[in-house]
This record gives sequence, structure tokens and C-alpha cells, in this order.
Amino acid sequence: MVYYEYGRIARLARSMAQAGIDEAVCAEILRGGESIRSSTPAAKKAEWIRGAMERMDELLEPETCRGVREACACCLGGKRLECSRAIARNHPTLEERIEAANETRFVFGHSVTMQEDGRVLVRFAPEGLPAYRCVCLPQAREPISETYCYCCGGHVKHHLQIALGTKLRCTVRSSALASSGKEGCTFLFDIVG
Repeated sequence: MVYYEYGRIARLARSMAQAGIDEAVCAEILRGGESIRSSTPAAKKAEWIRGAMERMDELLEPETCRGVREACACCLGGKRLECSRAIARNHPTLEERIEAANETRFVFGHSVTMQEDGRVLVRFAPEGLPAYRCVCLPQAREPISETYCYCCGGHVKHHLQIALGTKLRCTVRSSALASSGKEGCTFLFDIVG
């Protein structure tokens, strides 16, 4: 088994293994990841991730990519989990829960709103900013596939499902990484259960 020192690569490797992805495919996606260390410059880490996401997009179906990256989500416990549970516990209706989530910036970013089509939109920055940097990979120099962003989508999905008390399906609507900072990160959630 290959050892990956850098946590984001190790998490990706675990997530692909848990998804049952063929070892040869995993090895191709993770190619060169063992040379990325915690001390590796941030721009080089971002460049490796860009290449890994390109390989994922080429070798795996979109739904598989989504599931693998959602499973890489971090910050699923602690204060964020407490806040999400409190929303569900203290607000009886979906509308009240969305309003409470909208006020819980620590967990859900800039805003949580119900759209006319019944989907829930989560924004991590207000619209109209001149530029927006990804907090996960601020040193990215070139656009990175929005596939990477399903990790943050998985974080939001985890907490929003708890807060709203319903199953959700995440779609990346816009991404600071994919747009080179021209757009903020926004996620759309379909209520599926």
C-alpha cells in the first residue's frame, strides 16, 4: 500500500478505496501523490490536485466522482454538528430550518435560501465580488475541475441534511477554483427524501 503524507491525498485514496474503485484506476488518479508532502509548497499541491481531478474526470463516471469527493468532506463534527442538530431540534418546519441555517454562517457560509424550483441554494460569498479565492486551495494558479469542490459540497450536504431533516443531492453551481476566482462557490441541493 502506498503512503500519502499529505492529508488531502490520503483522504482521496481512502475514499476511492471505500468506493471500491479498481486499484489500477486509483493508482493512475493518485500518480505522483506519494511525492507531495505536508511541506510541499501550496502551489505545487494545488497543481497536483488539478491533475488528479483531470484524471478522475477522465477515468470515472461523474456520479462516482461526486460520491468519492463528497466522502472526502471534513469538519463534519464539533460545533458545526451541534449547530446543525440545534436547527433541526429548535425549528419545526422546513422554512424555519432554512431561515435558521441562513443565519448560521459558521456552518453554511454566506447564505442558505430556498429557490423557486424547490431547491436549496448555499452561497459561500455574496454575488458580485470582483474576485474570490478558494479557502481550500488559495494558491491554485490554473482552473481546477469542479469535481474537487464536491468535497465542500459534501461538508455542506452533511450538515444541511441534519439541519433540514431530509436527504439531499448536491450539485456544484459555481466554483472559485473552476472559474479562477471569477465566481464564488455555490451549491444547489435537491430535496430527495
